[in-house]
Amino acid sequence: MITVTSLTKRYGPIAAVDDVTFTCEPGTITGFLGPNGAGKSTTLRMITGLAWPDAGRATIAGRVFAALPNPARIVGTLLDASALHNGRTGRTTLYIAATMAGVPVSRVQILLDEVGLASAAQRRVGTYSLGMRQRLALAQALIGDPEVLILDEPANGLDPEGIAWIRSLLRDFADRGGTVLLSSHLLAEVQATADHLVVISTGQIVARGAMADLLASTGLIVRAADHAGLRRLLTQCSVPFAARTDDALRVDTSTGIDAAHIAALAVRAGLPLLELRAADGADLEHLFLSLTSPAATLTTEVTR
Repeated sequence: MITVTSLTKRYGPIAAVDDVTFTCEPGTITGFLGPNGAGKSTTLRMITGLAWPDAGRATIAGRVFAALPNPARIVGTLLDASALHNGRTGRTTLYIAATMAGVPVSRVQILLDEVGLASAAQRRVGTYSLGMRQRLALAQALIGDPEVLILDEPANGLDPEGIAWIRSLLRDFADRGGTVLLSSHLLAEVQATADHLVVISTGQIVARGAMADLLASTGLIVRAADHAGLRRLLTQCSVPFAARTDDALRVDTSTGIDAAHIAALAVRAGLPLLELRAADGADLEHLFLSLTSPAATLTTEVTR
């Protein structure tokens, strides 16, 4: 289990992470989403002991990362595939990782086969493509047979077959009782893979909960002849929304806003609406945009 409680990190006057709290349970995959600069990487670095919080606490299996007796046996991390040593071969990279983790070196060949790098094991990492580096970094994260995986953009550089492969691998890991915290910009893949979501924007959590519940909690389709006027109205009234390609706006209703509220705002503003209806179905892209747009200022939390 990963437990993050009131985690805060400041760089001078800037709060990169501000009072962030969430948990990741065994047997689940949690998608950790946010725009660039939202605080995702800083949060992951604090969870894995690479940065020290100014306030709050993050634990893995009940302990802070630095207190784990053999971290590689508890948690596997993939935070930067480019950090691999270019001069080593893929096999040597995993051999060193296995030795440091105190696991049998026979595990090296097992993982080379599992990530599809057996035929490239004797090549130097510097000759690997980005996708191959990602596969090797994931194998390194798995070398200690950990209970927890913390992954930052693990599908970056993978082709469609590789993306499907990593989705299957993570699902199998979670189904066997593992805990996965997954940060990614590939929203469609997160929607297809994750059970739970944590969304961060400007250092603060703006949504957390089960994926199905968060998606079900959105939204309304709103359209007006004065499209720009509608956008200004919703922005001024702090109503979270996301633009669609058909000139309609999708309003996030997870904060308690309903059709009657939108209609009343439009009437007071003298803005005739052409369409106001429940959305046919939510997807993660619309939810993400509605939560991280400048107009989105409220936190959404959905629990069963």
